[in-house]
Amino acid sequence: MKTSPCQVNRAGQEYCNMVAQLSQSEREAALAQLPNWDYDSKRDAISRAFQFADFTAAFAFMSRVALHAEKADHHPEWFNVYNKVDITLTTHDAGANGGLSQRDIDLATVIETFV
Repeated sequence: MKTSPCQVNRAGQEYCNMVAQLSQSEREAALAQLPNWDYDSKRDAISRAFQFADFTAAFAFMSRVALHAEKADHHPEWFNVYNKVDITLTTHDAGANGGLSQRDIDLATVIETFV
């Protein structure tokens, strides 16, 4: 009998760990390259707040991020009010309860080029 690569998380939901969660040393090395991003240990996520000249500039930034995120099939959590955009990145299918993965680091790196 073949075993499934899927596991059950604490909420009793089955998940198939398709993405590797970063180790502490991998996370530290990656975040050293992203000094403007803050690490949230409770969520194992990174976040950054952006401020633009006006709503149009903020929306243009969000559009660029959205187009890249869709191509990468990795979508940010974000919040926008007028000229401010807050972005949080975590991979929901990394580990039993989600966490930081290389996908988040890659997306944050691309986002930095849009600022």
